[in-house]
Amino acid sequence: MYFAALLARTEDGWEASDIELDNVETLADLADLARESATDDGETVIVFIEQEDAWFGVVRVDGEDDPRVFVSHAAAAARSSYGEILTSELLGDDDRDDALDELTDLDGTEDGEPEHDDEDDDAAVSAGVAPAGPLGEGRILADLGMSERDLLGLTEDALGEIADAIGASDILEAVR
Repeated sequence: MYFAALLARTEDGWEASDIELDNVETLADLADLARESATDDGETVIVFIEQEDAWFGVVRVDGEDDPRVFVSHAAAAARSSYGEILTSELLGDDDRDDALDELTDLDGTEDGEPEHDDEDDDAAVSAGVAPAGPLGEGRILADLGMSERDLLGLTEDALGEIADAIGASDILEAVR
């Protein structure tokens, strides 16, 4: 089950609403949906998507600028319909099967025990495969009050923590 919310920054503060993603097939569709919710052309709009505490994604749209994206757990998100929209944009539109074939040499240590290595994640991203961890722009909310470190440390109630950090917690109850 998915939960999606939209936070739009206005002259009077933040406005929150829940959104339907039924007609969203691409990141461009999601960005258009965000822009439509803005009352002024240059407003910042944050789209939050979460799947049952498995992963969350943040998409930031500032006016007509390209959307910026952060996903908390890319491998989990890539296996879901809405998460795949976000991760495919970050990884490019490469054929996933070819990318997996290129990673066959990254199977772990000599005795078969897998070993997590940042270089493996970098190689996976280069090959178009979603890593088992965060992906995207970690500083997506830094100018609004949430540091990259805090964003990377979120586990439970990510939307609540984000709303607190950016000063939108008072309007959050409207969408929950």
